[in-house]
Amino acid sequence: MAAQVSGGELAKTSGISASMLSRIERGLVSPSVETLERLAQGLHVPVSRFFSDQARRTDFSHVRAGQGVIVDRVGAVADYRYELLGHLLSGNLFVEPYLVTLLPGADPYVTFQHPGLKFLYFLSGEVSYRYGAKVVEVRAGDSLLFDATALHGIEAIGTQPVSYLSVVFTLRE
Repeated sequence: MAAQVSGGELAKTSGISASMLSRIERGLVSPSVETLERLAQGLHVPVSRFFSDQARRTDFSHVRAGQGVIVDRVGAVADYRYELLGHLLSGNLFVEPYLVTLLPGADPYVTFQHPGLKFLYFLSGEVSYRYGAKVVEVRAGDSLLFDATALHGIEAIGTQPVSYLSVVFTLRE
């Protein structure tokens, strides 16, 4: 959270006069690149902050515990429960965060394959996870990050219950 700074303090830390800062704030003067750099340093932000459209960045998702949307995904594997934990509608990056829970009848499944990057964080249980020709043993607290275009998935289920956070990142078309 940013600290509150008065105009006088900002002018002093930025090395510009209070009257110049006031004229900039009221739109009476266009600041030079040097002045913008000084203001950015005084505010401890990058200069690019002055040019981003913060007012249009309104996507925000808040999902309370246990209130995610249970999703029937296309090609979903039987007894793999997907709870969508958030979504954003804008931007060129599509992010799908899911809480995945293997229900009692779940079987191993190693032929997931899709565009994007996938991040997995295991919350409970132990499994053997296949990525291409590689198999790793994972348990609660372990994470995986990989290119999801290769075949991947749970090869063997060890200790149950198994649950993990799965986040897929893809570019929107």
